[in-house]
This record gives sequence, C-alpha cells and structure tokens, in this order.
Amino acid sequence: MTDDVWLPIAADEIDGLPDPSATGSRKGLNYLYWNGGPDYPGDPADCVFYAVPYMKPSGIVVPPLAAMTSVCVVQTLSAGIDHVQPGLGSLRPGVQLCNARGVHEASTAELTLALILASLRGIPGFVRGQDKEEWRGGFYPALADKSVLIVGYGSIGAAIEDRLAPFECARVARVARSGRATARGEVRALTDLPALLPEADVVIVSTPLTEQTKGLVNASFLARMRDGALLVNVARGPVVDTKALLAEVESGRITAALDVTDPEPLPPGHPLWHAPGVLISPHVGGSTSAFMPRAKRLLAGQLTRFAAGEPVRNVVLTTG
Repeated sequence: MTDDVWLPIAADEIDGLPDPSATGSRKGLNYLYWNGGPDYPGDPADCVFYAVPYMKPSGIVVPPLAAMTSVCVVQTLSAGIDHVQPGLGSLRPGVQLCNARGVHEASTAELTLALILASLRGIPGFVRGQDKEEWRGGFYPALADKSVLIVGYGSIGAAIEDRLAPFECARVARVARSGRATARGEVRALTDLPALLPEADVVIVSTPLTEQTKGLVNASFLARMRDGALLVNVARGPVVDTKALLAEVESGRITAALDVTDPEPLPPGHPLWHAPGVLISPHVGGSTSAFMPRAKRLLAGQLTRFAAGEPVRNVVLTTG
C-alpha cells in the first residue's frame, strides 16, 4: 500500500511540493495526476490526500470517494464544497474537507465589480449599440453614492468590499450567517436581512450554497429590494429562486447581474437569456489567469503541512 496523492495538476508543475521520498510523519507521498478522466490513476483505497478536480461536476468527482478508505484530506479547488457534499457520507470518520480559501477572492471580487459597473453604466447596451452603429448617449447610474449590501461576508465578501472602497459608495452593509464585529464595521446576521434589503441600491450575493441558503433569494427577499435596485449573484445559482427573479426583472422593477444561474449551464431558449435588465456571465468568477498560481500555492502549502504531520488549513468540516 502507498500513500497516494491525487492531484488535478501535474506534480512537476507545482513548485514547493514536499519531496516524495522525504521521511516524516508519513512514509512518503506518491503523486498521481487525475483531472476527472475515465481511468483512475491508482487504487482509490491507497489515496490519502484527494485534491478534487476543478470545475468538474459531482458525477465525476464524487464516485471515487466511496472507495477512498485511507483518505485523510479532501481538498477542493473551489470556494464552495457543495459539489462534493453528496459523497461525504461514504467517508470514514475524521476525514477533513478543506476549501480553496485564498484562491478565488481576487478574481471573484474583480468580476463582481465588473458586473456592477457594467450593469449600472449600461455597458451591455453600448455593445449592442456599437453592433448597430448607434450612439447611445445620456445619463446613467453610477456606483458612487450608492448603498451596497453584501450577503455572505466570508473571505470573498471581504475582498469585494476591499474593491468597493475607492468607489465612494454611500454605505456598505454586511450580512453573514451570524453577526460579528470586523475592522471595517459590523457584520449583521441573516435574520436582519428584511430590514436591510429596502435600504440597498446594490445587493451582492456571495454566500456558500447550503441547505440554509438554497432559495434564500426568494420572492419575499426580492420584494423587499428597493425599486431600481441591482441584484448581483456570484455565489451559486440555486441560492436564487429563478422563477421569482424572472417575475421581478420582467416587471422592470429591479435588474440583475448573474455569474451563476439555476439551471447551469443556462440552456438555449431559457427566458433569463433575454430578460430585461439582466446581464449574464458564464460562471467565470474564479476561472481567470489568477487561478492557477494560487491553486498551486495552496496545494504545495497543504501538502507540506500534511507530510510534516501539521494541521492543514481551510478545514470546513470533519466527517464523523
């Protein structure tokens, strides 16, 4: 039996991985490349560290978990863990599930600001106008002086606020599962949303997908949003009730910018494609040139700690 490590990036492309032959708390790591192909790189029972292939569906990344009887760490390269959760019940107790905190903050926050600015300043209309050789001048909304509400104030939510700072927003409010104090100000609990939604011009959703957040942005949530407000979803598609959102945008009462949708990918002919006031990007919040160097640094750091018997980081749950 070997201490296999399944990596979705070839080991020789990752600087800083521990030497496979080095002695320590483990007898040596055997790096195997697997990025979701039809053939496994080795016996799943020998895998002690499983780095989950990025942007692959549950149907691909979950099946090997049931046979990973020796696994100690399951490491996603995504901020969310919802795609691996269906397989966690098959794991032995004590397996640590880690997310990719530190990998996606810069890219996702960058896209969030791009979606807000594009939506407010009318960029999609300008592009359509350019295609038709039409000069579409006039006054458009600015981000300056707007009140912004961030729903889901983890590391990505904080990174979004970092990038909002230069835009002279009138106010930034923060909401998370539970309230707390931060250096930037108070983070309110989800239970405070009904009072906060009517005060926001821009509502950014960056919460993880859980049983508690699925359908969080429902008809009641949307009805409490201010007339003319912009909803931005960079979380997961099922956090938003698509039917309820369509009713609001089709009425023209609010607008939306969506990097994620439900269903996803959005199929041809779906009404969201042509709904008024809706800007859609194809779930590209984290998939930029910034992803690979940060993902490699995360894997090298986690495996260095793992090989040395030190605690790994970004643990979001332990099976049991």
